[in-house]
Amino acid sequence: MGMDLQEFLSQYLIYWLIIILFMLGPYGMIFGRNFIKKLMAMNIMQISVIIFFLAIGQKADATIPIEIAGLLDPESYINPLPHALMLTAIVVSLATTGVALAILTRIQNRYKTLEEDETMWKTSQ
Repeated sequence: MGMDLQEFLSQYLIYWLIIILFMLGPYGMIFGRNFIKKLMAMNIMQISVIIFFLAIGQKADATIPIEIAGLLDPESYINPLPHALMLTAIVVSLATTGVALAILTRIQNRYKTLEEDETMWKTSQ
């Protein structure tokens, strides 16, 4: 009747790890005082969403969607759409990170720091 530990870990551990990773993102963005740390927290959050979509796109005992002799049942294939969408999400994440790093370079050149408190203090003067 009850679920043993190995079965629980194989079925639900990935989702708990994804939740923990996702919650590290907002925590780091809210409580981090360095802009680079905030950017890293944002990337951790983006990656947790990508891992989540890849995890829910998997099926037990399924294969890649390539026609194999004798295997014509559509239920035996993995849906390739989540994987294709996550490739696009990775590219968008890379572009977002690149733009953010360019902006942080400009902030560093202008204020000589990447600490949030110091840059806010310098802009109010």
